[in-house]
Amino acid sequence: MKRPSSLRQPPVPLFALVAAGVAALLATAITPASADRGSSSSPGEKPTVVLVHGAFADSSSWNGVVRKLQREGYPVVAAANPLRGLNNDSAYLKEVLAGIGGPVVLAGHSYGGSVISNAARGADNVKALVYIAAFIPEKGESAAELSEKFPGSTLGQSLKSVPVTLPDGSEGSDLYIEVAKFHDQFAADVPRNTTGLMAVTQRPVTNAGLEEEASEPAWKTIPSWALVATEDRNIPERAQSFMAERAGARTVKVRASHAVGVSQPDDVARLIKKAAQETR
Repeated sequence: MKRPSSLRQPPVPLFALVAAGVAALLATAITPASADRGSSSSPGEKPTVVLVHGAFADSSSWNGVVRKLQREGYPVVAAANPLRGLNNDSAYLKEVLAGIGGPVVLAGHSYGGSVISNAARGADNVKALVYIAAFIPEKGESAAELSEKFPGSTLGQSLKSVPVTLPDGSEGSDLYIEVAKFHDQFAADVPRNTTGLMAVTQRPVTNAGLEEEASEPAWKTIPSWALVATEDRNIPERAQSFMAERAGARTVKVRASHAVGVSQPDDVARLIKKAAQETR
């Protein structure tokens, strides 16, 4: 994939303000009224599952997974990943995590894997990391770099770039998958009537988000699991397997497109539940 030009952004106070408000709402919504911020759970209580979407998707991409987890009694938060830059997105998620009482199982899809790796470092309530067809970067690596490490990705030729003014006032680019190419590139095993909607509602990622280097990753200290999507055209199977093995993640392989959470929610939910059960 041809790399977009690098445009890094400093942390943006606006995200911190929004995150603080969202975190407060989440704490009210998913913890007992009497629970204090960061309080521990009762014995036997199931952890909260926090789901982080990646580029070209939104929180609704987790809907099938959410339904299955909720049926099993898991509290779930599908966080809205800003997709503005790795450090900013990680800072936002860290605030969301801080507002959740009790243990957390943190799952990320695609670029969301980079975000959870950054955000979970130092977050004492995160007990497990689950990577779903995701980037699992080492310190100093970017999503763009990892996507080029092995052959097979066709994402670069499917992207369109739109100039955008970033929150800090600098000029950057928002990256989208072209609508006509979305089904085959992102979600080839999902019905076209669904991918037609996904293409229109996709969330763009900035070029800075894909180019920004990861900090020291949380997977070095937190147990991790990985689902490798073998038919993925965004992050090739070989790249996913390499990253999962390097991280020591307990790994399963599923015959699915990059949008595995949409096409195979049973497999995704099953792996998340396994991580939750094995880290109690």
